[in-house]
Amino acid sequence: MKTIKTIIAATLGASMLAAPTAALAHATLEVQEAAVGSTYKAIVRVGHGCEGEATHTLRVQVPEGYVNVKPQPKAGWKLETVRGAYEKAYTLYGHEHKKGVKEVIWSGNELPDDHYDEFVLRGTLASDLQAGTTFHIPVVQECANGAERWIQIPAEGQDPHELESPAPGVKLIEKKKGH
Repeated sequence: MKTIKTIIAATLGASMLAAPTAALAHATLEVQEAAVGSTYKAIVRVGHGCEGEATHTLRVQVPEGYVNVKPQPKAGWKLETVRGAYEKAYTLYGHEHKKGVKEVIWSGNELPDDHYDEFVLRGTLASDLQAGTTFHIPVVQECANGAERWIQIPAEGQDPHELESPAPGVKLIEKKKGH
């Protein structure tokens, strides 16, 4: 019986080591797949602070192609947006959009290192984005002793798990026909 427990423990330990390290990242996206040309609710998950310190600010950089972004307020947190011009105009529901939110900032409250939380924004993934690729949304997590910058975007063909501070990403898929 002891041998079976040893084998099970060894198997579980090995499978945990072989699992992707994204689960250990400070910032990830809950929804891992979204259709090009559709609305995408980005739920940014923050699993802990910076080297033991509480997170007091979270900045989400809105990349080109994520259009008409609207953040969700959080109780106890100050919400700011930085607006700017898009690199090109996007047409959504018959209206042309030439500028919009470029950065979302939640600040003022504290997320203790041993707590977990989610920060939400919603927008549209442009219809000219390429299905089959990963769309990255850079995140900067600020704490009293510094910041964690989850902004590295892998080169084509590079495994994001090889990066020290990968930006959270969502795999883009083709939009289904109909509603």
